[in-house]
Amino acid sequence: MLFKALPRISHSFHALVSRVPSQCDVCHAWPAQRVCNACVARFAQPATRCERCALRVPAGVAVCGACLRNPPALDACLAAVDYAYPWADALAQFKFRGDPGWTDTLATLLRCTPWVEPALEAADIVLPVPLSNERLRARGFNQSALLAQRLSASKTHTRILLRLHATEAQSALPRAQRLRNLRGAFAVEPLHAAALHGQRVVLVDDVMTTGATLEAAALPLRQAGVAHITAILLARTGLD
Repeated sequence: MLFKALPRISHSFHALVSRVPSQCDVCHAWPAQRVCNACVARFAQPATRCERCALRVPAGVAVCGACLRNPPALDACLAAVDYAYPWADALAQFKFRGDPGWTDTLATLLRCTPWVEPALEAADIVLPVPLSNERLRARGFNQSALLAQRLSASKTHTRILLRLHATEAQSALPRAQRLRNLRGAFAVEPLHAAALHGQRVVLVDDVMTTGATLEAAALPLRQAGVAHITAILLARTGLD
């Protein structure tokens, strides 16, 4: 019984710690939350982004040339910030150094991003991009699932979109190779497939580089008859 209670105790502890004022992780102002308001205002200014892939585009441009030539499986894509200082460091702490105490700060950053709140309101279902079992065991948590739960606990489902197998590290690979690696990596849980027909889905992920992961995750949702897919992500790199 004690071991079964540990995840709940750990989750409550991190939720409590994330609300305790401390130094800002960026400018070290005291007292502050993980990132103070001044640093958010400085480093999280809204940007003009492609509506389909969230790449930065010039003012007045709605969809980038790449998405016009090859429309993605996503109907919309919203990113809070660029994958750059200080958010790249924050995400490294969150994901790779086992610090889920970042969840509340990063979820708030996402929720304050233009058009994210309406997308969540319009969604029937919110799905975090799943990790492989191997990576989940190694990391101890799925960062996308933590964010999705903070954004919309009542709509978030973690057992509808499944990751069938792990893939090799993607960071140094071009988009075409990433897509090949991810082919067949995701599936819809068969018992839930019929219920997805005609639904509006929000996919939540942390970082988008080439879009290969989100594209691979969106394809089985399309095959299940999902009517509209919006991706919501914390950070977008400058690569297409």
